[in-house]
Amino acid sequence: MHVPDGFINAPVSAATGVVAACAIAVSLRGARRELAGTALAGDGEPGGERTAPLAGLVAAFIFAVQMLNFPVAAGTSGHLLGGALAAILVGPCTGVLCVSVVLLMQGILFADGGLTALGVNITDMAIVTTVVAYGVFRGLLKVLPRGRRSITGAAFVAALLSVPAAAVAFTLLYAIGGTTDVSLGKVATAMIGVHLLIGIGEAVITALTVGAVIAVRPDLVYGARGLTRQRLRLRVDGELVDAPAAPAADPEPVAAAPRTSRRALWITGLVTSLVLAGFVSFYASANPDGLEKVAADHGIDRTVEEHASADSPLADYGVKDVGDARLSGGLAGVIGVGATVVAGSAVFWAVRRRRAPEAS
Repeated sequence: MHVPDGFINAPVSAATGVVAACAIAVSLRGARRELAGTALAGDGEPGGERTAPLAGLVAAFIFAVQMLNFPVAAGTSGHLLGGALAAILVGPCTGVLCVSVVLLMQGILFADGGLTALGVNITDMAIVTTVVAYGVFRGLLKVLPRGRRSITGAAFVAALLSVPAAAVAFTLLYAIGGTTDVSLGKVATAMIGVHLLIGIGEAVITALTVGAVIAVRPDLVYGARGLTRQRLRLRVDGELVDAPAAPAADPEPVAAAPRTSRRALWITGLVTSLVLAGFVSFYASANPDGLEKVAADHGIDRTVEEHASADSPLADYGVKDVGDARLSGGLAGVIGVGATVVAGSAVFWAVRRRRAPEAS
């Protein structure tokens, strides 16, 4: 759903740039709290020490999975937006920053998403998806039994709804600042319809990823904070009853003990991201994504402008002067993952460290 230059006029693009800048400023403050948790992880490290590296990895993983367009309808594909996934794994404020870092890397290095439309894309793909997804997620957890299955199920629904929400947001922005005379009713119907289908793929990817991390390190999942072991139940005279509570001197039960170290999880996630971007991406659908398809079908793309980074050596996710398409795309994907994890980790380490003087 990367909006190119020319779809939205300059005043609205500038206004969304201001909205995006304000949201990022607020998110930086919120991320300091999310990354500077005081709870101890299973390896004995403070919350911020373990969450900052994970946040950089989440950004790199979202970049990698966004390269994997999947078919959703005849001639149309979709890809992960990532707002729901980031919000649930590392927190809503940190999630906004994760997706914003990805969009910045894509726009500058790969000419994907217009530079003058960066505010539009951050507002739509980072802010709207994260806010909607996390709001739905927290709302569902209030009514569902507290457990791992509930968290995974809530993540599925939250991700599913976040994608059409982004489609609605784009339609509203186009209604205000669209540069072509196109029936808004047709645009809205097409955008919401195709992105409901894309939302299913988003939901599956998000639920599988959240479930996988919870299975090995529930203490690292922001949305699973407070997850406790189920009370042991005993069968007495044919009936199940709760086991006696632990003595008062014992600590309150917390999330299940980690099954893998933080370093092992980080390395596994990075290797997975590199494989997805460097190898699996070659087999992604070549069909246009939902926005590209709607734009082509309804004439919105008549005013699209050439990207300012069109001559970038990595433009269109290929390495310039490398003739082999598989090698070119693979190298571009690996470079993108590396650049995103470095940029993301630098941002989140800086955010975390700025918290230290305040706490002292």
